[in-house]
Amino acid sequence: MKNLRNIAIIAHVDHGKTTLVDKMLHAGKLFGQHETPGELIMDSNDLERERGITILSKNVSVRYKDHKINIIDTPGHADFGGEVERVLNMADGVLLLVDAFEGPMPQTRFVLQKALELGLKPIVVINKVDKENCTPEEVMEEVFDLMFELDASEEQLDFPVAYGSAKQGWMSSDPKNPTEDISYLMDLIVEKIPAPKTEEGSLQMLITSLDFSSFIGRIAIGRLYRGVLKTGMPVSLVKRNGDIKKSRIKELYVFEGFGRQKSDEVQPGDICAVVGLEGFEIGDTIADIDNPVALKSIKIDEPTMSMTFTINDSPFFGREGKFVTSRHIRERLERELEKNLAMRVKPGKTADSFIVFGRGVMHLSVLIETMRREGYELQIGQPQVIIREIDGVKHEPVELLIIDLPEAHSGKAIEAVNQRKGEMMSMEKKGERVILRFHIPSRGIIGLRNYLLTATQGEAIMSHRFVAYEPFKGEVPGRINGSLISLETGKSIPYSLNNLQDRGIFFVGPNEEIYEGQVIGQNNRPDDITVNITKTKKLSNMRASGSDEKMNLAPPVKFSLEEALEYIQSDEYVEVTPKSVRIRKILLKEAERKRGRKLS
Repeated sequence: MKNLRNIAIIAHVDHGKTTLVDKMLHAGKLFGQHETPGELIMDSNDLERERGITILSKNVSVRYKDHKINIIDTPGHADFGGEVERVLNMADGVLLLVDAFEGPMPQTRFVLQKALELGLKPIVVINKVDKENCTPEEVMEEVFDLMFELDASEEQLDFPVAYGSAKQGWMSSDPKNPTEDISYLMDLIVEKIPAPKTEEGSLQMLITSLDFSSFIGRIAIGRLYRGVLKTGMPVSLVKRNGDIKKSRIKELYVFEGFGRQKSDEVQPGDICAVVGLEGFEIGDTIADIDNPVALKSIKIDEPTMSMTFTINDSPFFGREGKFVTSRHIRERLERELEKNLAMRVKPGKTADSFIVFGRGVMHLSVLIETMRREGYELQIGQPQVIIREIDGVKHEPVELLIIDLPEAHSGKAIEAVNQRKGEMMSMEKKGERVILRFHIPSRGIIGLRNYLLTATQGEAIMSHRFVAYEPFKGEVPGRINGSLISLETGKSIPYSLNNLQDRGIFFVGPNEEIYEGQVIGQNNRPDDITVNITKTKKLSNMRASGSDEKMNLAPPVKFSLEEALEYIQSDEYVEVTPKSVRIRKILLKEAERKRGRKLS
């Protein structure tokens, strides 16, 4: 085990973590003939490639000199905190990757805090030193201050630093002296990260990840703390609640390169995959058959937000999706619960609805987007923040919000956050941009990104992380504009769209199929109005001069799934199908909506 190293890579979204892992795989000469350099191997999931973020943690291993290095890629987004908690349990050290221009960001802080609490040894990598106006030495100081603030031990504060550019493929001890490759960093890992500590005693392995294969069923992944695992040996499975089940190991795999290699036995300290166990969950311990001793289970941050998931009952249901019933949705959510630790599900108000709890809009929107691609149709209600009673006082989740935007637009951002009960903590100039820090209720963040992107012509960068539950801050203003609602089912006619352009902004283009009760645009005024855009032009044999002039239709606004979820009001749903994302009123008929308003 002296030649084994287990490291996790932690960083903020888009600081170059996945690119660095790919370069490390190059350093270990791991590229097979079928791999094309330049394509990211680690972010293999379609969603990850589109968004440019890591969602699921992954394991690969590299052989460097005579060492085996297990690399665990972690998500940088606080919404995926459940993933982070699990994977850090498998590591002995972390590579903390920081952008030489942006410095430590809120998500970096979130994951670093978890790593320091677990006593992991950090190596700091200041990446992107080839960027203009970057300040690598200052960023290094900021990292030191951050670690000090997070109560790092003396040993953790004495961290080695590598400077370089993952994209250009070099790492060095000095940002001004580029080298030929990243061997400086690889040598640091071998020298500074401790080999796994192994204890004497009976078998213990904590299950920290799950995988599934259609050939061999469910696979348990984790790190072996002590004892030796062998194929065919009987073991005890100690559940999180203390129950003990007897089981037998059918097959064992260790990680080699991108894949897994079958193994007859696994030594303590290594990360392995176990096949053959029944009914296990993340956080369970594989222990000795005669003397089972459980390891400490995984503690996960509580969810802060909930959404209602229900079946699609719009007039267009079943046109695009394969899975449309509540049974399909329930089974899919139950499967997700097995591996998505930060999620909870409970029955909704009606028989075919479910309330799904998660860490944020992004956490749940990734699940919805995945379901949609798998062929599910469903409807989602407005995201709701979880309010708690603490000592008889209403408390709500508060987050640290960081906005990076051009200085000229900072006034609009500060005003918008103040209206949403945000409190400004600091303001820092960086060139022509400013970085604003606020404490803001989670409710205030819903819909804020859309507003800021519009107000700053797409220049604002926003990130946030959960801080604590604090006393309720009072009402937060919602969306000011009302909705334009379709009066009839049919096709949108360019003539009608043109006539109604002065009423607001449309979300549908010409000749799109729409239904009664669908939200087809945003009204310029605060109230909802129903409009008929399926009306064609009356054709008579009288010609009026100038009435047939060319129409200039403004392009429709198209929402991504996340934007739609942040946009809707409490009386609206987002209808999600494999090919479409539509917004609709919960009550489709105008008469029912009027009756509902009178009753409320």
